[in-house]
Amino acid sequence: MHVAFFLLLAASLARFLLRHPWDGAAGWVVALSAALTGLYVLGPGAAAPASRRGRVWLAAVVAVWLVLVVVAPSFALCAVPLLYTGLRLLPPRAALVLVALLTLFVVVALQKLADSGVDPMLLVAPPAAAAIATAVFVHAQRQADRQRALIAALLRTRRELAATERREGTLAERQRLSMEIHDTLAQGLSSQRMLLQAAERTWDADPEAARRHVGTAASIAEHNLAEARRFVHDLAPADLAASGGDLAEALRALAAREANGALRVRFHAEGEGGALPDRVASALLRIAQGALANVREHAGATTAAVTLTRLGDQVVLDVADDGRGFDPSAGPSGGVPVGGPGGGPAAGASGVRGHGLPAMRARVAALGGTLTVESAPGEGTVLSASIPVPSEE
Repeated sequence: MHVAFFLLLAASLARFLLRHPWDGAAGWVVALSAALTGLYVLGPGAAAPASRRGRVWLAAVVAVWLVLVVVAPSFALCAVPLLYTGLRLLPPRAALVLVALLTLFVVVALQKLADSGVDPMLLVAPPAAAAIATAVFVHAQRQADRQRALIAALLRTRRELAATERREGTLAERQRLSMEIHDTLAQGLSSQRMLLQAAERTWDADPEAARRHVGTAASIAEHNLAEARRFVHDLAPADLAASGGDLAEALRALAAREANGALRVRFHAEGEGGALPDRVASALLRIAQGALANVREHAGATTAAVTLTRLGDQVVLDVADDGRGFDPSAGPSGGVPVGGPGGGPAAGASGVRGHGLPAMRARVAALGGTLTVESAPGEGTVLSASIPVPSEE
């Protein structure tokens, strides 16, 4: 737009000088052209759009141009860049007034330049062109405003989505941490407490049994320490790492460690298949750890069986015990189900506890699997976790 203005100004000045001899009027036209050029050069770079300084500058430019058009009508076409500049710098009503003023002076100037008196085309064409130019500019400005509003809304939505994702990520990480702590450190500390309490009760009557309890507690503490270190570094469970990622071997080691004089734990594996994904193997091992810890602490069972079954596109873990059982329709606190059907020993012994079964369900659900609990008072409990295994193809 600035280049067009200077080209039109130069062409108008050249036309005037070619058609009119150098006289007093020519000197005024050259001086006014120089003044208009200087004003225009100083204005656009220094005046910000819609600022008071920009409007004062525009008023000065238009005033000089009006005087120049009165002296030399050839400069009328310089109004086109001034029209767009006014639409950009002025409020809508003031801009329309300026457009009307510029159009009026253009029509009068073109009529003076016409050789055959009043030309109807020169009366109609400038207002029509000004109206079209104004309409196009206003439409484009509205489109730009809408686009800026959409971009602002998009950026705001992106910020809100990012904040939501951060909150969801924080909640997911908290849930993961709570499950890891429950299935490792909390269960190990509970086992150590029970063993040390048993050692305290038998310390005088059966020192040998008390020492065995203390030794077992020390072994559990050592295992818990390894789990804590791997937990801090977000590594695989210690049993799974020790078995080289073989879930069956890790479950066999877990069954051997959980077995004691009061509770026998058997492990059995069925089916064949390749190595399980790390997430699936870790989840099933944690579920087995939590289930056996609850059997040991709450079920009053003498025998527990852990079964790992590969069924083509899914893997199933079953943990069964012959303990006291419970009513699956009653939760651990006042008959409120915990995490759906189930509760009782698999979910905790009191209303304060009860994180075990919901944590197991969350682990299984995160992998697209299902968890079921079958039990009845006096008939033991069977916990079954089924997780789909992605195809290797």
